[in-house]
Amino acid sequence: MFTGIVTDIGRVRSVRQTERDRRFEIATAWNPSTIDLGASVSHSGVCLTVVERGDDWFAVEVSGETLSKTTLGAWTEGTGVNLERAARLGDEMGGHIVSGHVDGVGRVVSITPEGGSHRVVVEAPEPLHRFIAAKGSITVDGVSLTVNAVDGRSFDLNIIPHTWEATTLGTLSPDSPVNLEIDMLARYLARWQETA
Repeated sequence: MFTGIVTDIGRVRSVRQTERDRRFEIATAWNPSTIDLGASVSHSGVCLTVVERGDDWFAVEVSGETLSKTTLGAWTEGTGVNLERAARLGDEMGGHIVSGHVDGVGRVVSITPEGGSHRVVVEAPEPLHRFIAAKGSITVDGVSLTVNAVDGRSFDLNIIPHTWEATTLGTLSPDSPVNLEIDMLARYLARWQETA
């Protein structure tokens, strides 16, 4: 589990197709010796398992299913990656409960500066938009955010300067694809309604 609070912007240092999956090496400011092999790390909202580590990098392997259902299929050398280590019992819950299981890929519609912040409008794919509520939580590229308003399939977010600079959200532009994870509570409430 994660909280959606990004603690490093990593960079893809290499991409290689193996006989099993696609392998990404991620450069990080973290001390890789503190990351256990087999540890879960959120990569722009996608929970991946660490399979190797070096002096200033670690490696993950990504299945074809994950590549097809997230933005990871388009990653190349130099791509910025929002990184978060798995939450531990007793950690501060600064964001919201995030599983690292992407529900779909959205598309940035517009970005408008507002004071020091930025208003970002994102279009969610069907039927994901049904689970997004004003003042509810959503994870965008691994970042825990509050939804300002919802209009059909689109929702808007207010990104404060710190988040804009401390995550990859500051590199977004109109038409950028983004990984979306809906609030876990919304997912289970919807399932309960379908089966009740």
